Amino acid sequence: MFELYIANKNYSSWSLRPWVLMKALEIPFNEHVMPFEGGIGASHDTFIRFSPSGLVPCLVDKTVEGGLAVWDSLAIVEYLAEQHTKVWPKDKIIRAWARSATAEMHSGFSTLRDECPMNCGVRVELNGLSSKLNADVARLDALWQQGLGRFGGPFLAGRNFSAVDAFYAPVAFRVQTFNLPVSEDSLAYVERLLALPVMQEWYQAALEEPWREPMHEADTLKNGTLIIDHRAP
Repeated sequence: MFELYIANKNYSSWSLRPWVLMKALEIPFNEHVMPFEGGIGASHDTFIRFSPSGLVPCLVDKTVEGGLAVWDSLAIVEYLAEQHTKVWPKDKIIRAWARSATAEMHSGFSTLRDECPMNCGVRVELNGLSSKLNADVARLDALWQQGLGRFGGPFLAGRNFSAVDAFYAPVAFRVQTFNLPVSEDSLAYVERLLALPVMQEWYQAALEEPWREPMHEADTLKNGTLIIDHRAP
């Protein structure tokens, strides 16, 4: 059995990636929510007990003697792919595109992450888009349109939800939170992701979480104004 360690569902975009993939593909696992304990690095002493990097997400495979820890969202996805064929598209050309798009999300879009952090339960009106954020959103929109147009949708690599969609699932929440200006086709893709039962399950859990982490809250509003907070008091 897999043990998946994640942080707050309201904030942790990295945790959402393997969680939503495993849920969507019906890969069984036990969930362990480990809330952030403060600013950057503050949770390290707790997370290091189960994650070699002291970060989340971390997948522990209990079927391996002594338990095998796989950390980093991309490494987790590739480990799952060795055992589950639906993680990536079967066609090698589509799979190559999906892996490239996934890697780009994993290592890129730094301004999008910085200026529009994931905070599922709130809605924010941005003061405006910086040139770098505008470039990230434009690249995101172009990439999504390419995948949807080339492979026919409704998901980025064709008919089936796969790892590439899991990696862009946190961006769907960001588009919703910050009302980011994407094309009609991309917005329809966002709406499809947000409507998935597994995404709704994550979202509802995020709204019900009692934790508020000051650093994440401050980052959410550093470039905008809070319009509404849907989270439980």
